[in-house]
Amino acid sequence: MKKMNRRTLIRRSVAAAAGFTGLPFIFKSVARAASPSAGNRITVGCIGIGWQGGGNMDSFLNENDAQVVAVCDVDANHLRDAKRKVDSTYGNQDCKAYGDFRDLLARPDIDAVCLSLPDHWHGLIGVAAAKAGKDIFGEKPLTHNLREGRLLCDAVKYYGRIWQTGSWQRSVSHFRQACELVRNGRIGKIHTVEVGLPSGHADFGGTRGQETACPPPPELDYDFWLGPAPLAPYCPARVHKNWRWVLDYGGGQLMDWVGHHVDIAHWGLDLDHTGPVEIEGRGDYPAEGLWNTATRYRLNAVYENGIQMVIAGGHNDIQDGTKWIGSDGWIHVNRQRMVTSSDAIRNEPLGAGDIHLLHSPGHTRNFLDCVKSRRQTLTPCETAHRSATVGHLGQIAMLLERKIKFNPATEQIFNDPVAEKMLGRTMRSPWLL
Repeated sequence: MKKMNRRTLIRRSVAAAAGFTGLPFIFKSVARAASPSAGNRITVGCIGIGWQGGGNMDSFLNENDAQVVAVCDVDANHLRDAKRKVDSTYGNQDCKAYGDFRDLLARPDIDAVCLSLPDHWHGLIGVAAAKAGKDIFGEKPLTHNLREGRLLCDAVKYYGRIWQTGSWQRSVSHFRQACELVRNGRIGKIHTVEVGLPSGHADFGGTRGQETACPPPPELDYDFWLGPAPLAPYCPARVHKNWRWVLDYGGGQLMDWVGHHVDIAHWGLDLDHTGPVEIEGRGDYPAEGLWNTATRYRLNAVYENGIQMVIAGGHNDIQDGTKWIGSDGWIHVNRQRMVTSSDAIRNEPLGAGDIHLLHSPGHTRNFLDCVKSRRQTLTPCETAHRSATVGHLGQIAMLLERKIKFNPATEQIFNDPVAEKMLGRTMRSPWLL
């Protein structure tokens, strides 16, 4: 990585965070939406209905006790297609379409919202939804930066909202089984965890290299798409699907996946309410071009209990998925399977006195059940925030090329004002948290 490019990234990150003072958002009391009774249908509004959002909307359409009553997007084509699908599913024309999320949130008849947006919108719309009295299914990573994550968690708690994060691996049986085995000491005392994530810049949108500034297409409200992010000229490579490769909007493969495999690592270690005390790493950042997230990276995080977590993308010595290594063996799990260092580790069934994690009926189903019961979901806001924190700190450590020392209780970085400022950002006017 060329030094000038790295320095430019740091200057931009610090400048964006210069006005961030920690907790500027003042929570005000609002009328809370009534929680649906056990026999009532839950009305849902879907905000962001492009790629991931379309799949999330389908999940709600497949649940008999949920009804999608509204959709929202800044792309008119996305909006048209989503409304058609909802109306076709229900055999009517009742679904309302909105170009502004605030109009959807203002509806008192909507119980819950599904947020499937670029990362730079997560915190702002998440807090607005909590203030509006909506329960929330939100995508990972929780937020674009650590400070917004804390604000969002505080808002969800203050307004008494139910939150489910799209870290759906916790609802898959072999991930749960792996975490139960670790929690119950089947591999002894854990000393190391290896987390393998993807690398590179996959051209999901088919827009690689299309970086020449041009007028946005008529169906896209581009200024609204930018929202709180810095003003920048439109080009196809900046928006749909490939926005994740630009640090102003996403965090690359690291932040795309930290809410999956690091989330599972934390679940197995019972670390859902804390984080690392120090982290260091190195990333390969492109020397030129719009896409500026790390294509290859390696982080080493240390927790207060002495456990070390290695997180890597593009390094052949770290397998895809999550691998816990203990004094008596190891367990590795990914989306295909769970493997253990010996058959004995997995063959002995759990006893009545062992730790049993929640058997999820399905990720969307778990959310809807919790909306009715008001119990905590499988992936609540605080859990998602702590998983994302590892990625946020790792990104800072890689950009600065130095070790970060962190207090997970106060969420402050020790003796490094530059790194501390990079924990947040200032939003483009008129957007504010």
